[in-house]
Amino acid sequence: MDSIEYYNQNAADYFDQTVNIEMQEYWDCFTQLIPEGGSILDLGCGSGRDSEYFISCGFDVTAMDASEEMCALASIHIGQDVLNLSFDEMDFEEVFDGIWAFASLLHVPSDKIDDIFTKAIKSLKINGVLFMSFKYGDFEGERDNRYYTDYRTKTLKELISRHEDIELIDIQKCDDRKIENSTNWIYMLSRRTK
Repeated sequence: MDSIEYYNQNAADYFDQTVNIEMQEYWDCFTQLIPEGGSILDLGCGSGRDSEYFISCGFDVTAMDASEEMCALASIHIGQDVLNLSFDEMDFEEVFDGIWAFASLLHVPSDKIDDIFTKAIKSLKINGVLFMSFKYGDFEGERDNRYYTDYRTKTLKELISRHEDIELIDIQKCDDRKIENSTNWIYMLSRRTK
């Protein structure tokens, strides 16, 4: 089963498990870098939890997910349409002040992450910011019926270094068990420079 099919088959359970997770500290570190009323792409929006918060703050939010079933649930939750697109299908150019990719790009194989990262950078306006989170570690492959690529600080810095039009703002490793029991996470904020 691929990751998209997993979310299609388990959409209701995943929605229930994730829609009420408290994310305030991460929302704050991202939104403080977005201009008032700015445009945000919620890349792999899942339940729509984060989109709902950004909308409540007055941001212009585009929510997107590859799972048709997750899109349907998220659309009801946030009260607006959700784009049913895969990362590969994303094709925006200098549209967004910020991209929020929380626990979504972790499903991209390492041999495809540079292409998807390039698409994300291209989607940002100059000085736009990108927030990404991954499980921390070296694992790559199928786990819990989904494909995962885990990252460490070094491998995320290497990813940034391969792209000359983006700069690192911050990387943090977090032991965040409220998101998923016994999982360490790593978060990265970066900014498009040209």
